[in-house]
Amino acid sequence: MRKPNLANLAQLTTNNNKTAARTLAPVKDLSTLEAELAEQESSLEENLEDTVLRLSDYLAAVGMVIKQTFDHRVWVKAEIRNLSSKGGHYYFELAEKDDDGKVVASCRGNLWRFKAARVLAKFERATGMPLDRDLTVLLKVSAGFHAQYGFSLTIEDIDPSYTLGDLARQYAEMVDRLSGEGLMNLNQQLPSPFDIEHVIVIAPEKAAGLGDFQADADRLATTNACQFHYHHATFQGNHAPAEIRQAIVSAQQQFYATYQRLPDLLVIIRGGGAVGDLAYLNDYELAALVAEQPVPVWVGIGHERDKVILDEVAHSSFDTPSKVIAAISAHLAQLVAQVLQYQTQIRQAAQRQVTLVEQQTARQLSQIQSQTIGRLTAMRKDSDFAWRSIQQSAQRQVKQAARLTTEWQSQTKTVAHQQLVTAGIECGSYQNTIIKNAQQQVLNAQRNSEHLRDIVLLHRPTRVLKQGYSMLMDEKGKKILTSSDQLHPEQTIHIVLKDGKATARVLAVESTDIESTNFETVAIDNLPN
Repeated sequence: MRKPNLANLAQLTTNNNKTAARTLAPVKDLSTLEAELAEQESSLEENLEDTVLRLSDYLAAVGMVIKQTFDHRVWVKAEIRNLSSKGGHYYFELAEKDDDGKVVASCRGNLWRFKAARVLAKFERATGMPLDRDLTVLLKVSAGFHAQYGFSLTIEDIDPSYTLGDLARQYAEMVDRLSGEGLMNLNQQLPSPFDIEHVIVIAPEKAAGLGDFQADADRLATTNACQFHYHHATFQGNHAPAEIRQAIVSAQQQFYATYQRLPDLLVIIRGGGAVGDLAYLNDYELAALVAEQPVPVWVGIGHERDKVILDEVAHSSFDTPSKVIAAISAHLAQLVAQVLQYQTQIRQAAQRQVTLVEQQTARQLSQIQSQTIGRLTAMRKDSDFAWRSIQQSAQRQVKQAARLTTEWQSQTKTVAHQQLVTAGIECGSYQNTIIKNAQQQVLNAQRNSEHLRDIVLLHRPTRVLKQGYSMLMDEKGKKILTSSDQLHPEQTIHIVLKDGKATARVLAVESTDIESTNFETVAIDNLPN
């Protein structure tokens, strides 16, 4: 960087004072300023080439150059990135951003106390809102440079009309975006609630409007006509839209977790506060969330003339919180009135129906009575005729039955006599047959008895013993032994022969199939008698 010509410092100071005294000159463009600076630098370069300066002197020279070159005031468009105040002075952090939101230029700005009150009051009167960060403003400034504090802009005035135009442009863009996305009238298309039983209320804590709202709401709650669920959020400051969105989401979640259904109404109220605080509610994300609510949203922001984007997207908009609770009360009163009206209409219709039915019943009863008398007379005549017919028919049937009975009796006697004669003949034949069969069976029984007698005689023990057989008996001589299973070693047995008896002891027993040619072998030891 080229060094300035310090020999011309006094002249620069004089020129600067003259500039401050005259009327504001036309603003020079950037090319003109650069040309003038280049001309001055070329004339000073040779004189300052070998000069050694203190930092304070050098910065003072820079300040003088800036003061001389930018001695006039210009209008500058910038965004307020930060704003603070101390001792009545206001300190700005100003910036310019490109279309991508990137900061391309920034500097400090100062609004001194002796001008701050007038400038800020004018801005608030015109815009209805306080000067705050994130606003794009048109500032009337002059450049300044201090050796200790660096470069800054001194703010002389603020044009509120530019800020109003920028806010209006942002509002219009927001409305166009919501309309293009189909959100502008989305909540308004929901039907009004038939009955308002549960209401979620989003409001600043301890706000005056909330107190007015709650006074009437408590009276409805004590009668169990409606229940109100309060959730609080800040409605001013840059963080207000995010807090309100969070309050809406958490309130819906808590209500659904408790009741397993949606509320009947969502109410957003503010009430009281500065008009300028309304600008914080012109937020796209907040407006989109309100528009997408599945239940009707009623808002009462608290100003009759000024509207915010929430008034545009809500189902119903009211000037104040008191009018919101009045609308809820009127809705419930209208519902009760309709119910009472319907009750009266039902009672009157029922009474008319009862009267009509009574009349119809009386007419029908009279008709039934007359018809019944006629039918009873006809039935009595029919009954007498039927009775006489029954008597005559019964008499004929009795005579016919007596005649038939006599005939059947005669036929029965004849048939019975014939059956008795036939039975007598058949009984004699059966008797002869039975006698012959009995005699034959007696003869057969005699022959069988004789045959069995011969068999018994052939198998009597004495005859069997004479044929060479013997008979075994147990030790006591009372039981005949016929199987090897009845024998065991060391057993004493008796052997009966045709001419005597012997006593023996069994030594061993061997079983043999009775069908085989070998007989069972029994070892016997003879014992003395």
